[in-house]
Amino acid sequence: MASTPRKAVWFAAAAKKSLGGTLYIRCIVKPGASKAREGVTSVDDEAVEVCVSARAQEGEANKAVVKLFSEVLNVPKSDLQITQGLKSRNKTIALAVNVSEEECLHRVQASLKEATSEF
Repeated sequence: MASTPRKAVWFAAAAKKSLGGTLYIRCIVKPGASKAREGVTSVDDEAVEVCVSARAQEGEANKAVVKLFSEVLNVPKSDLQITQGLKSRNKTIALAVNVSEEECLHRVQASLKEATSEF
């Protein structure tokens, strides 16, 4: 059985009759970066690479990742949750959304592309 390709950003729809669902972002975090390198450094098919200046101690890097994605996606930090990888550089971040899958993916990909171009 062939495995399905992993995506950097994917959407899980809510119940059939409701609009929205959950957006997942797979990322690779590089903690301890200089302030000048902080941000989204690259986006490819498998993951979004981010650098944060916070060290990976006592959850500081996790907080910095949530703050970074909050700023990039223009959503409150409370709407974001790290669902996998709390003690790993490979993380999955979830965001509950109330828009269609197509609109959500378009907005997020545009925001990530813009953040990468600023880097």
